[in-house]
Amino acid sequence: MRTVGNFFWFIFAGLGLGLSWFFTGLIWCITIVGIPVGVQCFKFAGLAFFPFKKEIVYSSKATSVLLNILWIIFGGLILSLFSLFAGIIYCVTIIGIPFGMQCFKLAKLSLMPFGATVTDKVL
Repeated sequence: MRTVGNFFWFIFAGLGLGLSWFFTGLIWCITIVGIPVGVQCFKFAGLAFFPFKKEIVYSSKATSVLLNILWIIFGGLILSLFSLFAGIIYCVTIIGIPFGMQCFKLAKLSLMPFGATVTDKVL
């Protein structure tokens, strides 16, 4: 199911969400100061392309909180709203609920990407 879900996700939602993370990372990498933020965006672009059976683990370090606040102000809010809107659209239909849940997972990640790590979900 993981492969099938990721295939359909990539076609219907993942390409747009993944490219938005990728281009956000490119914009951040234009400046020297923004390179760590851009690298984080590139990591999560891969998750946005294929999110099924992936889990996000959050930590609460002080540096992560500070970077997340700056991230929300300078770009995270737009990515989060984009994912949230896509999730609501998908959840309108019963068949789209799994896709909507993945969009909501990415919306939360869009608000708090620093201190988050992506792991494979163990059954």
